[in-house]
Amino acid sequence: MYAAGHASEDPDRPCIVMASTGETITYGEFDARTNRLAHLLRAHGLRDGDHYSILLENHPRFFEACGAGERAGLRYTAINSHLTAEEVGYILDDSAAKVLITSRQLRDVAVAALAHAPGVTLALIVDGPDDDVFRDYVEATAAYPSTPIADEKLGGPMLYSSGTTGRPKGILRALPDTTPDKSAALA
Repeated sequence: MYAAGHASEDPDRPCIVMASTGETITYGEFDARTNRLAHLLRAHGLRDGDHYSILLENHPRFFEACGAGERAGLRYTAINSHLTAEEVGYILDDSAAKVLITSRQLRDVAVAALAHAPGVTLALIVDGPDDDVFRDYVEATAAYPSTPIADEKLGGPMLYSSGTTGRPKGILRALPDTTPDKSAALA
């Protein structure tokens, strides 16, 4: 998802097009958005290998939420939007997520899940507004620069399988010690 090369060469070229709405995000916009979120995550104290989670339906902010972790050396888990609050809470807690990014559509599930995840110290909602639980994602990231963080390092996903115990099982693979502009071989 690293788009910096395309962003500098052809920033107005479409990077993401949402089929359902036609919304288009250019490479330049995508690069700026991932940088802003990476800065916010760093400012919130997340460092190499720390974890955050994404609970979104098919949403245009999904890829940038992943992309920020990939350029900040962070682990992120995309949580299935059809899970129950208890299942979401289990994954948040099991993965040691410090941040949750969600949407208004999944707000009720996210609020109930947070009761099972005391380690989550920041909850962002991509389609705002701020309330007593969530900070507006767009407003929160707007305060940060659109340039890369100083210590870019390749991050990646933490996946969950269905597990054999009735609970999802986290699959944690080592992250290569490289920058996001380098290709990472799948192991």
